[in-house]
Amino acid sequence: MKILPVCLLVMLLSACSGGLWNDPYPASDQGKSIFYSAFTERPKHLDPAQAYSENEYVFLAQIYAPPLQYHYLKRPYQLVPLAASAMPTVRYLDRQHRLLPDNAPASRIAYSEYEIHIKPGMRYQPHPAFVPEYDHLKPVDLRGIHAIGDFPHSGTRVVTAADYVYQIKRLADPQLQVPIFGVMSDHIVGLKEYAKTLQQAVKQHPDAYLDLNKYPLRGVKVIDEHTYRIELYGKYPQFEYWLAMPFFAPMPPEAERFYAQPGMRERNLTLDWWPVGSGPYYLSENNPNQRMVLTRNPYYDSETYPSEGEPGDAAAGLLKDAGKRLPLIDKAVFTLEKETIPYWNKFLQGYYDASGISSDSFDQAVQVSVGGEATVSDAMKAQGIKLTTAVATSTMYTGFNWLDPVVGGNSERSRKLRQAISIAVDFEEFISIFANGRGIPAQSPIPPGIFGYRSGEAGINHYVYDWVNGAPRRKSIATARQLLAEAGYPNGIDAKTGQPLVIYLDTTAGGAGGKARIDWLRKQFDKINVQLVARSTDYNRFQDKIRKGDTQMFYWGWNADYPDPENFLFLLTSAQAKVGKGGENAANYSNPEYDRLFEQMKNMENSPARQAIIDRMIEILRRDSPWLWGYHPKDYVLQQSWLSNVKANVMANNKIKYWRVDPQLRDRLRRKWNQPVRWPLWLSGTAVLMFAFWLWRKLRQREEAR
Repeated sequence: MKILPVCLLVMLLSACSGGLWNDPYPASDQGKSIFYSAFTERPKHLDPAQAYSENEYVFLAQIYAPPLQYHYLKRPYQLVPLAASAMPTVRYLDRQHRLLPDNAPASRIAYSEYEIHIKPGMRYQPHPAFVPEYDHLKPVDLRGIHAIGDFPHSGTRVVTAADYVYQIKRLADPQLQVPIFGVMSDHIVGLKEYAKTLQQAVKQHPDAYLDLNKYPLRGVKVIDEHTYRIELYGKYPQFEYWLAMPFFAPMPPEAERFYAQPGMRERNLTLDWWPVGSGPYYLSENNPNQRMVLTRNPYYDSETYPSEGEPGDAAAGLLKDAGKRLPLIDKAVFTLEKETIPYWNKFLQGYYDASGISSDSFDQAVQVSVGGEATVSDAMKAQGIKLTTAVATSTMYTGFNWLDPVVGGNSERSRKLRQAISIAVDFEEFISIFANGRGIPAQSPIPPGIFGYRSGEAGINHYVYDWVNGAPRRKSIATARQLLAEAGYPNGIDAKTGQPLVIYLDTTAGGAGGKARIDWLRKQFDKINVQLVARSTDYNRFQDKIRKGDTQMFYWGWNADYPDPENFLFLLTSAQAKVGKGGENAANYSNPEYDRLFEQMKNMENSPARQAIIDRMIEILRRDSPWLWGYHPKDYVLQQSWLSNVKANVMANNKIKYWRVDPQLRDRLRRKWNQPVRWPLWLSGTAVLMFAFWLWRKLRQREEAR
């Protein structure tokens, strides 16, 4: 019995010693160059032919090295070589494959030929697919193998041009779900026919391994070990943007053969779980119910940190690592966080290096000045936390259905009605209330950072705004009411029928948030005495109504595939109408002059001439007002003081390789922020010891009484 107090004291002292009690990472990680972040949803695909979601690209963009990438620092967004040794060269050919001059009109160009030279000496990540002894595995050989790291041996090899061609062939593989096959088959010569050839091969031998090297693709050819060519139909300058996506990264045929062996799929040993790339990192741990880990590819040595950027980048410290080998971080650890509150709290404790901001945490993290400038709150500033913002390459809008007899069409009556509504709906207020100020009012479909966007007075929608004291100011409600009267609806009454004007909005908005938005929108229409009736449906029914044109007004949005004005302006061409053509023009807007200018602009290189055409197109759109232009969302990211080289880039997904961490500063601040409050423990321990002593005395007295 005497030993009881001693044991309790030893336990108490041991509990009060050692490292941080709440540190979720092993002590061996301290002092290492590791980036810590989180993911909220398991990526479905890690096969570069099938992945197309943002949460998948977080990983894939670090693992694969396509020919091109976006310059990390420069704006507007600019393509530069990644695996390519230089930008692709392009030749234009006529129908007889005769060479045309570079300035040949698009109508004469039957084919475009892209020649790509890759850097010599690039190597794949270490992987068992490159070990010959694993070429003929049987299920019995896979006992105890549950991850790629369980194989005792791994190898590598040099990347070749043939690997890039092989991956393009995979875009037509009928056994894969390739989201861009439809688009690419319209552009890459022979890809549609190639898909039919592969379908026939699979049908004849459904259980056999499909060796794509046995089937040549007419429009894609290997020239030598470091050179290949891609032939496209017509002129399609936007193709270079696709060359910056993992769809066009190299794929070693050994990887597919390796994973096609019996017993692999049953153990999740597939490209969808264990990608094989030549980029700066490889996936060393994949437990999507807990964490995923990217580790530096030891063979990656083909890239350095950029040595130039925008004005101000040097002063901001973004060029301190110019010329250094990438990546600068050795490992990236992503932990599953299904709820925002634990994610946020761990960021504040220093256990995550960067974090987004949920609506619940916005006021705690950010303060907005009178001028609308967002900065971190005093509490965040005291911790050295910084805020990075960027306008997304997306647009959120409310469309008018051009086929509707009231709000649609090119008549002066309907045009002035749309302009009146455009003035009345105050998107500055919407952004403030529903987006925590995270957005900018749109003046056209084109967001900042995209060629064709104009800032300042030259960039405002003068049908909705005036330029006052160096800033846009929404026109008055009196102006909107005057336009409404000129449209034949004085004070919101149809002058022909004497009936109140009623506008119908179709939406999928539900719940408290959706109701609040609709109530707000009704108040905007009330300003001009127009009644708004919301018709809420489920998403499938909503999409069906959009396809059939059974709407009057509707919410919609678009996120760019690539940073080119064509990817936004095509949304309003008549060839893309939803009704009858199944395109992306949900408003079914039609203007022959706009269509003509689009055809002239879409295949042009960026130049003053292209800008002039875009200006004319946007003027037509502003006058016709087929959309309430809405707003461009703004991304807010917080970063800890020990994370450097962070610059917002909404197009580049391969950002981790540029970042740097100061692990010593991180360890020091973590200890400072997570010191336990010990007095309750000491108080409890003292009480336990006193109780133990009392119990010991009682038991001893009882023994003595016997």
